[in-house]
Amino acid sequence: MSAVSNERLRVQARQAAAIKKDERTRMQGRKDAAIKVKDVAVNRQAFHNYEILAKFEAGIVLTGTEIKSAREGRVNLKDAYGMVKSGEVWLLNAHINPYSHGNYANHDPLRTRKLLLNRSEINKLIGRTTERGLTLVPLRVYLKDGRLKCELALAKGRKTYDKREVSRQKTIDKETRQAVKERN
Repeated sequence: MSAVSNERLRVQARQAAAIKKDERTRMQGRKDAAIKVKDVAVNRQAFHNYEILAKFEAGIVLTGTEIKSAREGRVNLKDAYGMVKSGEVWLLNAHINPYSHGNYANHDPLRTRKLLLNRSEINKLIGRTTERGLTLVPLRVYLKDGRLKCELALAKGRKTYDKREVSRQKTIDKETRQAVKERN
């Protein structure tokens, strides 16, 4: 084979690779558009008891029976909180009911679960949670593309009078919106 035909084959191979890459990126775009998010549990009380400063998305390390039970929606975040310990983030007191079809190897409902975050996010949390009055609170647990995720918030606890003031402000805002809606 001559040098010209070798060069022609290399150019054709590069063009074929570029076409395949374009097809993959288009397919990836479709896949991203089809990501489904399903809420498993929502901690509504957290919005009442805490002032949310920042939110983080974290993966959760689970056993087989835990993920099966979570898919059934048997998760409770009422008393749950997060903690940074030795460079890792942990979720404590999150109650995942034992799997209904599980056997003797079922999980402990209140076991401590590891949360998966980027190192930079963990470093931010280490710096911020050492401040007085700041804590990590799970806001919701949801299924995203078949994986269980936890929306974790860096939050500051509210005093009772702050809770009343926020409630009063929400009521005023609601009434003004209704009044504006009635006028139009």
